[in-house]
Amino acid sequence: MQTPQPHDLLWLDAPDALEGVDAPWVSAQWRPELPVVVRRDTHPDGLVAVGVRGLRRDQRAAGWVAPSRIVKRIAPQALADSQQLLQSPFVSQPPVQAAVQLALRDWPWSWGITGSVGYALATGIPVLHADSDLDLLIRAPEPPQLALLEQWRHITTMLPCRADTQVETPQGGFALAEWLRDGQVLLKTVYGPRITRDPWQQETS
Repeated sequence: MQTPQPHDLLWLDAPDALEGVDAPWVSAQWRPELPVVVRRDTHPDGLVAVGVRGLRRDQRAAGWVAPSRIVKRIAPQALADSQQLLQSPFVSQPPVQAAVQLALRDWPWSWGITGSVGYALATGIPVLHADSDLDLLIRAPEPPQLALLEQWRHITTMLPCRADTQVETPQGGFALAEWLRDGQVLLKTVYGPRITRDPWQQETS
């Protein structure tokens, strides 16, 4: 199985696969049929950092899982297929309609859907509603053309819901709107956040 990346959804093989969680509600609400999401952190034993979603919006918990306990992985970009979106039970919801509009265009990068909309598309669990934001992810191993990023931003402002885009580089993730506005970003990395003007450049010690 490919190494899990931030925002990937993972299914685990048993309840005890989830380690290091300090939230009482998790044992009552989480079960292996529900995915966890990969987050940014590092562990000396090679465990994968994950987050657990609860029934309420404020119920989020951090944990760890051994790679050997992962039985299924869905990346955000796998949820951005136009045919699958059109066949989704949530296709009438504005965030999914917005995703369809993006999926019907050709983009020079790999992109996907995260957040509550991605979770609903992957699981069939109705955690999204008409007012849900559409959280988007662009995977950018190399810096994309600025004009194309501006075009993406312009199109997302005209969608039938609010859309937020994160850009994922080999060094971490940042908010596209912040990058286009300020020319610098708060880059979220496995070692913590840092401000940079070049989110593709590896930090030197």
